[in-house]
Amino acid sequence: MTTPEAPSTEELAVLRQRYRDERERRVRPDGAAQYRDAETEFGYYAADPYAGEPAHRAPLQDSVDVAVIGGGFGGVLAGARMQQQGVRRVRIVEKGGGFGGTWYWNRYPGIHCDIEAHVYLPMLDETGYVPEWKYAPGEEIRRHAMRIAQKFNLYEDALFSTAVTSLTWDEASETWLVATDRGDTFRAGYVVTATGTLSDPKLPGITGIEDFSGHTFHTSRWDYAYTGGTPEGGLTGLAHKRVGVVGTGATGVQVIPMLARDAGHVYVFQRTPSSVDVRANCRTVPEDVGADRDGWAGERRDNFLGIISGEPVDKDLVADRWTSSAGLLEKLLPSFRRQGERKDFEAAYEIADAAKMNELRARVEQSVTDPHTAEKLKPWYRYACKRPTFSDQYYPAFNRDNVTLVDTADTHGIERVTENGVVVGDTTYEVDCLIFATGFSVGTSGILSGRLPVRGRGGAPLLHRWAQQGPRTLHGFTSNGFPNLIMMGSLQNASSVNFTHILDEQAVHGAALVAAAEAKGALIEPSREAEDAWMAVLAEDAPDHEWFHAECTPGYYNREGRGRPNGPTAYPHGAFAFHRFLRRWREKSLGEILQAKTSSAAAGSGPDQRKTG
Repeated sequence: MTTPEAPSTEELAVLRQRYRDERERRVRPDGAAQYRDAETEFGYYAADPYAGEPAHRAPLQDSVDVAVIGGGFGGVLAGARMQQQGVRRVRIVEKGGGFGGTWYWNRYPGIHCDIEAHVYLPMLDETGYVPEWKYAPGEEIRRHAMRIAQKFNLYEDALFSTAVTSLTWDEASETWLVATDRGDTFRAGYVVTATGTLSDPKLPGITGIEDFSGHTFHTSRWDYAYTGGTPEGGLTGLAHKRVGVVGTGATGVQVIPMLARDAGHVYVFQRTPSSVDVRANCRTVPEDVGADRDGWAGERRDNFLGIISGEPVDKDLVADRWTSSAGLLEKLLPSFRRQGERKDFEAAYEIADAAKMNELRARVEQSVTDPHTAEKLKPWYRYACKRPTFSDQYYPAFNRDNVTLVDTADTHGIERVTENGVVVGDTTYEVDCLIFATGFSVGTSGILSGRLPVRGRGGAPLLHRWAQQGPRTLHGFTSNGFPNLIMMGSLQNASSVNFTHILDEQAVHGAALVAAAEAKGALIEPSREAEDAWMAVLAEDAPDHEWFHAECTPGYYNREGRGRPNGPTAYPHGAFAFHRFLRRWREKSLGEILQAKTSSAAAGSGPDQRKTG
């Protein structure tokens, strides 16, 4: 494909107005309130479709060294890195029936990762595994999580089909009391929360949705008993069905071609089209990725993270559409290394952004034969307004006679659902099945959702304290008043499009904290002064992205059009630099800032951490 030339000043002005007009067509007055919680409001997921009803077991009332909440890659990596540090009794508690997290629950047809497998799958060097595909299917990814768990003996103490219901710090024993929905009340010297950022499915709160008499499910709980087939296809149960799909984000882009192949007819209900770039998936052999030498995977993922973080590198080892467009991710990521004067940067950025989006819109025209449909599929917004997607089958699916695109922009989404169909404008589309590819509530799982109450010193609730003064941490991991609690996630930490790399670095850091605390007989708890110092670091060079997201088409990046305010939410110099900072901090400061348990207990407010690295 020939890349379009950079737009002129006049063309940029026209483009800006088009983006504004398209945005206004899609903004809803109810914002994020347009969605409902799939579990509490709809009662969708009382049972695990893969494990069924959990086997009966007696409640546990024992003790472990470390309790890890969550069995996705974050939890598995935390457990593995703890084992490497010599911490033996690690219990992972997972609400699903096995390891994998989002890859346990998401098994929809066509599921793949959009990050190259050789940098997405963690601990490849340690496990000796080389992915079979450049972009791995979901089952390969899930099995790799299991592979890590098996290698590091994480199954032995794991509790599956179990949800943690509360965490309470016991001052007398200096341990956490962990309660679950299976009646467990066990103790742990340390707790690691690894509940993920994409674990709570959301459903659209469409009027009449409860009245629909057909079959419905969310893509994260795919009903193969109804559709037939497997993630590879063969959905024979849909051969004569009229299927409606709500949502055209990353999941929809993968699911819709599979449905188009097997269903009688597919109606795609689209509010905002995704940008869909080239995938070019292929099988790989070890020689393709340099897997014939030690340390190849770590080198490759560092190279990818460096490029995505805006760091200079000698060579692009991954060489895909993520790395070729890395310069446009400055507004997408909470932190990115940016060079040069802001005015000059923004001017050049907008030109590059427009050229890329023109390229992606041209791809639609070249792929979709019907001009009217092609026009509806064009993404009219700036590149970083929505997470980019990648597929070579998505656009061709709309050339099939059994696929109908229903654009809902002018009605700000689906208007209502009837007993037999979906209403958009003056038309009712009769369907036998509705599939919701509507994603997840981002960043609201676990502690932040309020469904996992945490009480620290003196019974203080963590969320109540944060509600009063905003989240306060040291490096995003620990918080004053909550000893030996290590939180994994992107809050006041760093982020990247390859989040498993972020999680692995966090797991390494958390395990080092525990090992140092054990060696010194100490508690892990920052002082208020240490938190203040870290907040100042985050605020000093926090990127100004609020104006950008305020102008974006609505989506989860900008709270459905409400904007994303600036603030000290992440390390401002990029994930690559943050990991380097953490390594230096561990080498220089870790041993010095941990105080003996007896001193911290006497003080009652945690050890005095005067250094932040």
